[in-house]
Amino acid sequence: MTVTCEAADGVAVVTLDRPARLNAIDLETAEELAAVWRRLRRDEAVRAVVLAGAGERAFCTGLDRSASVPQPPSPYAIDDPLLAIGPKANDLWKPVVAAVDGMACGGAFYLLGESEFIVAGEDATFFDPHTSYGMVSAYEAVAMAQRMPIGEVARMALMGTAERISARRAYETGLVSEVTAAGEALPAAVRAASVIAGYPTEAVQGTVRAAWAAREAARAQALAHAPQLIALGNLPPERQAELFAARRREFRVR
Repeated sequence: MTVTCEAADGVAVVTLDRPARLNAIDLETAEELAAVWRRLRRDEAVRAVVLAGAGERAFCTGLDRSASVPQPPSPYAIDDPLLAIGPKANDLWKPVVAAVDGMACGGAFYLLGESEFIVAGEDATFFDPHTSYGMVSAYEAVAMAQRMPIGEVARMALMGTAERISARRAYETGLVSEVTAAGEALPAAVRAASVIAGYPTEAVQGTVRAAWAAREAARAQALAHAPQLIALGNLPPERQAELFAARRREFRVR
């Protein structure tokens, strides 16, 4: 098991449990996440969800680079296992609060983008490494554009591994709703989820659905361009691997 789920008092805590791999998502983890969200859809005892990552170093670092995903030959289609890892992709409209400690980068934004709000420890950092490795940030940029000013999204995506956004700056730009002491993001997220879980379920889920309806049209139009942008802009996998191996170790936190 690479994903755990524990529920109590109306709140389920879903945890990415691959700390040795910085909670990177391999194909098994992607399948487990989708299965957890689908199971929670039918669990009437669960009224709110908290999403976290095991360990102190990372919430999630995106797709595990060891995962092999052959791509179709058409530039208008893409096989992306991360497209189905989020709660909304699995038709779960119960509120999800993300608790972020440590790094959250790249493919982690598929999950953060489908959470209602984010609580972050003061040690949390956010960055998007795609361009550094010769890859197009498409789905990630679209997800973040729903939560941050476009200039902040563009800077994060274009600066790649050279720069990381601190929890405080993420709060200032609207990505994060609360900053806690290091290691306290999960308890704070559970407290918020517990309050929400105490409210009438129909009203809560209707409110979640209404908030998403406000941005779904623009999001759907943007995502429709992603496959061809990735197909046209990504370097071959072997060249990406070379750039990853030679990646910079220094970065600025702002």
